[in-house]
Amino acid sequence: MAFNLMKQLKTSAAALALASGLALPTTGLAQEITLRSTDGTINVSGEFIDFRDDTYIVRTALGELRIAASSMVCDGAACPTFDDVTADVTIIGSDSIGQGMMPLLMTGFAAALDADAELTNASAGETVATLIDDGGFGDEIGAYLVSTTNDTNAFEALLAREANIGMSSRRITVDEARALRADGAGSMVSPNQEHIIAVDSMVVVTHADNPVSQLDKEQLAAIFSGQITNWSQLGGEDRPINVISQEAGSASFEYFMDFLYGEERPAFRPQGIAPDDQVLSNVLFHDRNAIGYLGFAFQRGAKPLTLINECGISTTPDAFSAKTEEYTLSRRMYLYNRSDNLNASTQQFLDFVVSSEADAVIGKSGFIDLGILRRSQTEGDARRAALVAEMQRYDVGFEGALMGDMLAQMDENDRLSTTFRFRTGSSKLDERGRLDMQRLISYLERAPEGTEVTFVGFTDDVGAFDANQRLAEQRAAAVMDEMRAITGGSLTNVTMSTAGYGEIAPSACNISDRGRGINRRVEVWISKSVES
Repeated sequence: MAFNLMKQLKTSAAALALASGLALPTTGLAQEITLRSTDGTINVSGEFIDFRDDTYIVRTALGELRIAASSMVCDGAACPTFDDVTADVTIIGSDSIGQGMMPLLMTGFAAALDADAELTNASAGETVATLIDDGGFGDEIGAYLVSTTNDTNAFEALLAREANIGMSSRRITVDEARALRADGAGSMVSPNQEHIIAVDSMVVVTHADNPVSQLDKEQLAAIFSGQITNWSQLGGEDRPINVISQEAGSASFEYFMDFLYGEERPAFRPQGIAPDDQVLSNVLFHDRNAIGYLGFAFQRGAKPLTLINECGISTTPDAFSAKTEEYTLSRRMYLYNRSDNLNASTQQFLDFVVSSEADAVIGKSGFIDLGILRRSQTEGDARRAALVAEMQRYDVGFEGALMGDMLAQMDENDRLSTTFRFRTGSSKLDERGRLDMQRLISYLERAPEGTEVTFVGFTDDVGAFDANQRLAEQRAAAVMDEMRAITGGSLTNVTMSTAGYGEIAPSACNISDRGRGINRRVEVWISKSVES
């Protein structure tokens, strides 16, 4: 059973800072460390005392603890530094991926090779995974150094040829890709160099006992600008709101602030600043008044909030909405590599992390893998309820008839989480679409005889309604034709067809480029008559 040795604290931000590593806007504790086991069962925070005989000595609320270093990862500025190591593969970048996912990925990768991974700390923020053949009884077959810094540093390290792999919770920018290409690294957005390994949702969280369960974007913006300061203003208890922010300049901070404010950001001083998701999660577990934002993998005991966008569309941070990328604050997690220094050990690891074999490990780490989920579209489906309400606005006519057709088809089909999107202004699938196509083919190869699959197209609301409906059908047909071309008619157990519903049933607001991009999609529906 997982446990977290933290003091049972009062709700003030200052008290929480002393126990969890949270920084008030100007201070923090240099001696605070967190030890996490690679299997996710141990999570200990406390004051670092010493490291000797391969054992960490940490002072906690329960006294002085001695914890064997084997398979433990140390986070914090006070973590001990060890002798320099020689690694076959160096991986640098995002702390979200490096802290939250890489330790388990390394153990899963080793298991796939019938090996054992010995994890040790090389220095603060650096972990070495040494792979030992024959389940740990054989010879060393490779060493992987993981250095957790930030997204920008991933591309800086690739450009400086200091890393074999860069970890990033955002896509590479045009300037970064051009600089690497000019340096001979190749096309950084090619399928051989850009690898989507998981999806993460930026989740807005509060304490588990907070009665507030949903917020709209306007309310959220008012909280993080200091205009709303008490939970009673949101229908909650008469308690002050403690705003906990990520560090300015971090990928999470930039992503969240861009979502709320764009470039016009308020000058607001939060009650606390968390150096990473781990610390913020600990704070939210204890502080009944707090609100913050963190990655899906770090929710733990905190309460995730449903978000309502400007159009009144609500999205809940669950795995299905993240996989479809229809949750308001979802983002992709990437690994990047140069084409001119791709050694065998690097390629072997990259092949593993994008395979279905890695899905269980990614899920165990708390992130959302790219495996396919199936969901009913009948009673209890939020989109169906919204469509029924919208249909009441139309008496007869083309729009109302099309909505009726969609509702009837929803009754007969479940939806798969696989959702294809297109590059802006292009009929070509985006970078994730190529990977999802292979996943879908593998999924359907295992489907029972007689399975019916429908590719269902949607568009944004730019243009005439009937023209959008035709465009939706065309894009659905394009996806189906591509699948048939790839499989060469081998999916004899599956019957495929298409449908197009244009701009009805939007998943996001059409008032921004991002929202319109989410709505330009092809969904995959599968017949209820045959369960796969």
